[in-house]
Amino acid sequence: MSNNLLKGKRGIIFGALNEQSIAWKVAERCHEEGAQFVLTNAPIAMRMGEINQLAEKTGTKIIPADATSVEDLDNLIAQSTNHLGGKLDFVLHSIGMSLNVRKGKHYTENDYKFYQQTMDVSAISLHKTLASLYKTDALNEWASVVALTYIAAQRIFPDYNDMADAKSLLESITRSFGYHYGIKNKVRVNTISQSPTVTTAGQGIKGFYEFINFSEKMSPLGNASALACADYCIAMFSDLTRYVTMQNLFHDGGFSNTGVTQSVIEKFGE
Repeated sequence: MSNNLLKGKRGIIFGALNEQSIAWKVAERCHEEGAQFVLTNAPIAMRMGEINQLAEKTGTKIIPADATSVEDLDNLIAQSTNHLGGKLDFVLHSIGMSLNVRKGKHYTENDYKFYQQTMDVSAISLHKTLASLYKTDALNEWASVVALTYIAAQRIFPDYNDMADAKSLLESITRSFGYHYGIKNKVRVNTISQSPTVTTAGQGIKGFYEFINFSEKMSPLGNASALACADYCIAMFSDLTRYVTMQNLFHDGGFSNTGVTQSVIEKFGE
């Protein structure tokens, strides 16, 4: 159901890989709500994914870009504003990668070259993106930038590994850059802390399905789906949330504020 919440708005969506991706769902919902946007991902990720199908479905252009490369980001922003016919109103940062996780490294034995890559891809890329947008004055007043995060930034989930550190940095960048961008141009910068969600990246984490089952039992409303997260992103991109900025917004069915639930108590009583 469309309410034209984003009619006339322009944006960039990072990270759509396949139908499981939250960014994919966000793109579909942005299209339904009347937005125009560009899709982008790293060239290697695009070869692995199905992004061409999404572009065809939503009538959008794909502009490959490595989000760790300032040159690529500058080119992406220049091409996007030219293609869309003006400044941007929203950006979704849905990027995360850890070679330490992929290769099964224990947190106490992380490869530091991999660790630096995790930080660059999963967190510093947000700073680089915001800096490129800032210096080129590519965002309209009251534009909205949203990055996706996870509660492991605040609490220990052992197998989330160095991604937890990256998410902590991502949230800090959101606050710091959100302050400066708010003063400059009333641009909003927020993170959404989503429930564990079945995505290509998420499934690479050891014990991921145990995460999901535990979270489902610990959340009064249950786990939020990828589509529900996309709806929340739409709300954050819209004019209805103009005064929300520098926040880490939990979208997790109440998990983040729940100490224990009766179903978990009963599980341990079995």
